[in-house]
Amino acid sequence: MAPMYKLTYFNVRARGEPTRLLFAAGGVEYEDVRVAFEEWPPIKPTTPTGALPILEVDGVTLIQSMSIARFVARETGLDGKTKLEKAQADAFVDELQEPLVEKISVMLDFTPDEKEKEEKAKEVDQLIAEKLGKCEKLSGSDGHLVGNSLLWCDLVFFNLAQTIEEVYKPGTLQNYPKLAKVYATVKANPRIAKWIAERPAGQARV
Repeated sequence: MAPMYKLTYFNVRARGEPTRLLFAAGGVEYEDVRVAFEEWPPIKPTTPTGALPILEVDGVTLIQSMSIARFVARETGLDGKTKLEKAQADAFVDELQEPLVEKISVMLDFTPDEKEKEEKAKEVDQLIAEKLGKCEKLSGSDGHLVGNSLLWCDLVFFNLAQTIEEVYKPGTLQNYPKLAKVYATVKANPRIAKWIAERPAGQARV
């Protein structure tokens, strides 16, 4: 009997979206629970660490967004075909996820002062160039970061790149042709395209 999955997160993409993308790519059914921000204060003390996302699997609760995504990647076979591919995919995720995600999120959502935002933008631009530059060098050239098939690192990258392209600075990926190809490949995946078209409306955040 297949496991029962219940993902709880806010109605934004952010840290919950890589797992949603993995479920979509794997064709796996799950309960997608979206908590409104005004509902969060009374719910927070009932969670293991006072943070979301959480993933409940047959009564066991998992925490930490990338640990959850990595678990689902293994469940769906999107973690890599070989031990080397798995290690390479993990390395891409580690390179991309922090601190870039945190810095973009803080700048977009929690920096109202325009002068401060301008200063933070310079720092974010430098970090994007650094991180994407490294990934461009390491990326495969056939539309996947690693190997020749869709892996979880592609989806983590896609979620981040979508925010950069649609919310932060459109056109950024044109400077990184191999990464732009990865982005286009993921976006064209039938299951991912279906998810993007049908997913609930949510604020576009990293």
